[in-house]
Amino acid sequence: MSEEQKDTPMNGAQEQPAPTEGSTDTSENGARERVATSDGPPHGAEELQSRIAQIEQEREDYRDKWLRATADYKNSKRRAELERAELIRGASAGLLLKLLPVVDDFDRAAASAPAEITSSSWYEGFKLIAQKLQTILDSEGVTTIAALGQEFDPNQHEAVIYEEGGTGSDSKVVAELQKGYKLRERILRPTMVKVGKA
Repeated sequence: MSEEQKDTPMNGAQEQPAPTEGSTDTSENGARERVATSDGPPHGAEELQSRIAQIEQEREDYRDKWLRATADYKNSKRRAELERAELIRGASAGLLLKLLPVVDDFDRAAASAPAEITSSSWYEGFKLIAQKLQTILDSEGVTTIAALGQEFDPNQHEAVIYEEGGTGSDSKVVAELQKGYKLRERILRPTMVKVGKA
C-alpha cells in the first residue's frame, strides 16, 4: 500500500476538518450549546418571582369574585323563593278571607233551621256542603280563634260591646258575635266579641 492510500479514509468519506476558533459548528452538540449559551435564561429569577406573585394575586382575585358571585346568586335565588312564597300566601289569604262570609252564612243558616227541616235529607245535604267548605279551610291551615271565656286579647279579638258584669268577667270575653280565624300563625280575621267589665 502506497503512502497516498494510507492517508485516504477507507470508506471513501471526506475527513471533516476540526472546527477552528470563530468558525460555526453545525453538529447537534454545537447547536445545543449555542441555544444554551447564546441568549442566556429567558427571565431573571426576580422577574419570575414577581410574575408568580402577580399570577397568584390574580388567582385570589378571581376566586374572591367567584365566591361573591356564587353567594349573590344563592341570596337572590333565596329572595325570589321567599317572595314567591309570600305572594302565594298573600293570594291564598285574600281568597280565604273572601270565603269567610260564606262560612258565616252557612253557620247562621244551620243555627236558625227549624226542627222540621233538620231531620230532612235536604238538610243533611246542606250540612255536607258546609263540611266540605270547612275541609278546604282546614287543608289551607285556617283555624278558628278561641274567644269565649278567654282573656280579651286585642291582637286576636275585636271588642264590639262592653257589658257590665261580676268581677270574674272583667276583661273576659263573655260572648262571641262573629268567629275569628287564623291562617297558621297569622290573624286572618279577628273575633268580634262582647267583653265583660267589672
